[in-house]
Amino acid sequence: MPATIDWQAGPALVPDRALVEAVDAALRLGGRPGLEISVVVVDDPTLCELHRLWLDDPTPTDVISFDLGEDLDGPAGEVYVSLDCARRVATGLGLDPARELLLYVVHGVLHLCGFDDRRAEERKTMRAAERQVMALLGHPARRAAQPDP
Repeated sequence: MPATIDWQAGPALVPDRALVEAVDAALRLGGRPGLEISVVVVDDPTLCELHRLWLDDPTPTDVISFDLGEDLDGPAGEVYVSLDCARRVATGLGLDPARELLLYVVHGVLHLCGFDDRRAEERKTMRAAERQVMALLGHPARRAAQPDP
């Protein structure tokens, strides 16, 4: 199985199978099919602490990815997503929190495939890839007037 799922916050918004499918679709689009990924669903305080420890930034965030390399036993990457953030953002946009959580997983996996979103042009490419993967998962694109996650 290319993905393992660990719900450290809950209750679960989607079946594990849906998260595994999101990982698989993002890996295929990103050119790294079959890569073993661990997805960990956490709360805001946990993700803030990881953000502080590893990126020296204590502010809240939605997703953090860690590339662990393919030469180790175990996953080649870890994606930590905030369940709290998915609920909060989705509620504010009038969207389904489960869809928002899937988007965070897709975004994190795309980072592990080499996509970035720091500069405007990179962000444009990342958003297009996110839309493509989400469409493959059966989730239509959001209206253009809505802000990026």
